Amino acid sequence: MSCGFQKNSIAVIGAGIVGLCTAHSLKRAGYSVTVIDPEPPGSQCSSGNAGALSAGSVAPLAMPGILKQTFSMLLDSSSPLHVPFYYWLHALPWFIRFAAAARPDKVQQIAQALSFLLSDAVCHHRELAAEVGCPRIIKETGQLHVYPDEQALRQDAGSWALKSALGQRSEKLDATAIRALEPAVSSRYKVGLFLPEDTWVAQPYQYALAIADALRREGVSFVNARVRALVRDDKGWRYTDGDWSGQSEHVVLSAGMGSRQLLQTLGWNVPLEGQRGYHVQVPRPGVQLSRIVVLADRKVFLNPMDGPLRIAGTVEFGSIGRPMNQRRALLLKEHALQGLNGLDADEFSLWMGLRPCLPDSLPVLGPVPDAPGLWCAFGHGHLGLTGSANTGRLLARAISGRADPNELAPFSITRF
Repeated sequence: MSCGFQKNSIAVIGAGIVGLCTAHSLKRAGYSVTVIDPEPPGSQCSSGNAGALSAGSVAPLAMPGILKQTFSMLLDSSSPLHVPFYYWLHALPWFIRFAAAARPDKVQQIAQALSFLLSDAVCHHRELAAEVGCPRIIKETGQLHVYPDEQALRQDAGSWALKSALGQRSEKLDATAIRALEPAVSSRYKVGLFLPEDTWVAQPYQYALAIADALRREGVSFVNARVRALVRDDKGWRYTDGDWSGQSEHVVLSAGMGSRQLLQTLGWNVPLEGQRGYHVQVPRPGVQLSRIVVLADRKVFLNPMDGPLRIAGTVEFGSIGRPMNQRRALLLKEHALQGLNGLDADEFSLWMGLRPCLPDSLPVLGPVPDAPGLWCAFGHGHLGLTGSANTGRLLARAISGRADPNELAPFSITRF
């Protein structure tokens, strides 16, 4: 079965939040858009993320001094970052690039690029949510990051200083002020930073579904297929899953780890790793939070959603096909029980998803050299939700010829 070609047509491969936002912006720019994914829209990582929206999250994972912490964490299976022994050799090239990205000059460049990409992201998500009919899904109560003591806060001082220098506003809180904002936070946490301009999404999956439904109403086609091959001819790009095939003038790769696999068929080897992220969801937690609370020493996000409590976090490297590490997932529950007074977590569900991460914490955005009409929009790591709306806007400008090439330069695939 084949799908015909038409002028100004674009196939977006990937129906996660980044692909959906890109399709939305392209449709607004006047293109005929098809979204292709073997899974239902928004059903993978976009359904299980922590729900945080933070335009100030400009500090890369690789910060100066991170390597000492990283190697100690690698040996601790309960740490926020874990690489199983069997995966060390496979992950080594990624960590070599990660170390190179931690140079002070490189960190500044990365932070500037992320600041550009995330600028006004909260405002743009607010506009998008209103447009697709779910304005109340964006919550305006800020985020609260808490630490056990000043020493724990000092370990993250470099990241907070970088964020502050690039415009993030925060208010330091003592133990009394933390409890005034969130009475359920345990006395273990004595120092906090309140981020009043950060927002959060109460139902990440419902947000993605609302965007997909709006796209369908506007005539965007959704195809359930796993694209396995891309071929360029004189008409544009042909793509196929073996049974179904289609053709369009442009293709945007926004398929997470699948983007790496498709680029490999074209001779590009992108150092994209799928970091296994987990969440525990508690349907009746017995405690109330008014905003996302981050147990910053554990890198655990607590999202109150619209009733259930989502406990999200942890980074684990490992083979894509391996089953969930339940011990890693259950650590999140233990951290939450220590962080919240009165939490009832006897009933819960577990989830795991793959965050597509690059060693310099920047996504790949923009054209593929010597492949006219082929574009990238993947690798957002922990910032997929926050960066999705602006990624769509930037790609639409670039494909329409309205973007300054310098805007895309820091995110180019050629940096690898």
